[in-house]
Amino acid sequence: MYDFQVFKVTMEVMAILAVIVFVALQYFKAGYGYLRTKGWGPMINNKVAWVLMEVPSFLAMLVFFIVEKGYENIAVTVMASLFLIHYFQRSLIFPFLMKGKSKMPIAVMAMGIVFNLVNTYLQAAWLFHFSEEIVPGRYDAEWLYSPQFIAGTVIFLFGMIVNLQSDHIIRHLRKPGDTKHYIPMGGMFRYVSSANYFGEITEWFGFAILTWSVPGAIFCMWTFANLAPRANSLYEKYTEEFGESFTSLKRKRVIPFIY
Repeated sequence: MYDFQVFKVTMEVMAILAVIVFVALQYFKAGYGYLRTKGWGPMINNKVAWVLMEVPSFLAMLVFFIVEKGYENIAVTVMASLFLIHYFQRSLIFPFLMKGKSKMPIAVMAMGIVFNLVNTYLQAAWLFHFSEEIVPGRYDAEWLYSPQFIAGTVIFLFGMIVNLQSDHIIRHLRKPGDTKHYIPMGGMFRYVSSANYFGEITEWFGFAILTWSVPGAIFCMWTFANLAPRANSLYEKYTEEFGESFTSLKRKRVIPFIY
């Protein structure tokens, strides 16, 4: 489990795959949610899919935390807790707030499960083992007062708030029984068409900073590689469906004022 060569190779492969995924998603749209298509094969209930896809990250990190006695280190406890809070919300709260009867391709869910397990291994192995092995005392209690931790935590929490607020806005676009599509308004949707994705990218950018780690940076890479192309596809979908009503808002896709 804690073979450094395995850890190193896994990081390298994940970094390379992030680039490949980013390029591939310019041509292939992940067919779930608003971009759902039948070309991805069998589908299952969206709520069930989200739970099955996201809960492995929560459970795996929790197991690592307990088995490796992460609670004995206050800095590691705080960092692991931020990860756990995100995935608790994403796997055990967010799915049950979803409305409608949308479905997700089993293939998309399966790829999500694999990524989440590998990514959680990287984050946990770094926090609970390799950080201390490579840089002894790296995450002593003083780390909580470091510029990296403070700045990263502020960015992480800002991203989480944006993500939660944006999901709330999307959930309340329709009244009961309504099946029409609407342009999200308010919050960070004033600046980007995929404010929820901006929030999530920002979260993991903050996590990369507050852990000041390569695994954290790779996680952020993957989040951007997965969500930025999807944000572009959503932008095109909004443009096609709403025309000038949408384009006149002059929003960016996912990064305010930039992209």
